[in-house]
Amino acid sequence: MLSQPPYRRMPLDPQAYRPEQTILSLGDAFYDPVEAAPFRETRLRFRNDRAAREVGLDGLTDAEWIRHFGRFAALPGSLPQPLALRYHGHQFRVYNPEIGDGRGFTFAQLRDRDGRLMDLGTKGSGQTPWSRFGDGRLTLKGGVREILASEMLEALGVPTSRSFSLIETGEKLYRNDEPSPTRSAVLVRLSHGHIRIGGFQRLAYLREDEAMRRLVGYVLRELYGEDSDDPLRLLDHVVARAARLAASYMAAGFVHGVLNSDNINVTGESFDYGPWRFAPTWDPGFTAAYFDQNGLYAFGCQPEAIHWDVMQLAVSLRPLAEAEPMIALLDTFGDRYQPAITDALLWRLGRKPIDPATDRALVQAIERALRASGAGIDRFFFDAFAQALPTEYGPEWDEARAALARYAPRANRAHPYWRGEPCSMLIDEVEMIWSHIAEADDWSAFDAKVASIRAMGDALVEQP
Repeated sequence: MLSQPPYRRMPLDPQAYRPEQTILSLGDAFYDPVEAAPFRETRLRFRNDRAAREVGLDGLTDAEWIRHFGRFAALPGSLPQPLALRYHGHQFRVYNPEIGDGRGFTFAQLRDRDGRLMDLGTKGSGQTPWSRFGDGRLTLKGGVREILASEMLEALGVPTSRSFSLIETGEKLYRNDEPSPTRSAVLVRLSHGHIRIGGFQRLAYLREDEAMRRLVGYVLRELYGEDSDDPLRLLDHVVARAARLAASYMAAGFVHGVLNSDNINVTGESFDYGPWRFAPTWDPGFTAAYFDQNGLYAFGCQPEAIHWDVMQLAVSLRPLAEAEPMIALLDTFGDRYQPAITDALLWRLGRKPIDPATDRALVQAIERALRASGAGIDRFFFDAFAQALPTEYGPEWDEARAALARYAPRANRAHPYWRGEPCSMLIDEVEMIWSHIAEADDWSAFDAKVASIRAMGDALVEQP
């Protein structure tokens, strides 16, 4: 364990700060105790006080923040030592039993203001038993990209982990996919659990049925609030949450890039943003990762990819449940995805639903018009939010325009955001933001972008 020098008592509000250690109930077969790397330096680059308020940590001074999220001194009452979780997974549909938390760990658990169990997990915190040949580090650029992705997704209504902290660590890293040497960092993210489908796959691979039952019970009890260890209840929940996640990606125009089964959280919360991109237009073949040469995780393939991952959960649960009811639950994915995509698109359009058939017809009309016109996704949703579609949208939009006219707004355009330009997060802007940091240590474009994203998020939820 890292030594813990004296420090002033944290100003913790017992009504807001509620530490937990629930993951320890699983037993040490599920994780490995580890230590954080002894970083050369710790320069605070980003702290998410908005998220910190929800878990009672916004009162930390910067020095205390660095101590806990750069040096990883344990938070009072939470986990006494970081834990690297064990899991397997399919990576681009190839099973890999050699993975696990290789450059991150679960650092702490606590309750948010709604009572949900939350994990503080890391990326770039050093080597673990699962690092294989990796250095366990994160590039500063990778940390910046993860913040931009998670902030944008949160604003667009996607269930996502939240980037909590980014601290530059003063090491020079060498990578094949970006100019080297490059700067290093450690990221902390706040998530509704870190249990992946791959955790169940590992137990199935090892034929540890009792451990599997224990993990099912843990997820249902701690993450879904049910006193049960029924694998069918778990699968039902995951199918529903996964369908919602897939729909929210499409409505946001987001491409995760690496939808492997070890990157799918059983709470349906998106996380781990590596080669992500936002699609400029509604192009189903648009990919994020240069190594996704066959388009397995292309924009339009994401619902199928996520469904496939959930199928792997069902396969893993087979020792605990009969196949027939699990197949029946898997078959509900499409029926759950369709209302989820209509709800997500209507929300982004600032409209109230009418009925399932009418709403679905609107979604189909919009998808056809977006593909036929090549209009920018973000531009369209900005222009169409809670108002008639502007006249400059041509005849390919006639069907969608007529359909939209039937819908009452759920919000207004009073927020100052609507008097500007749409907030996007396309790759050229991401690279511009990074270039300012890389060349001049200028964080102004980054700070301005985070503020712009949050303004958009406020505008999207503002009520009349």
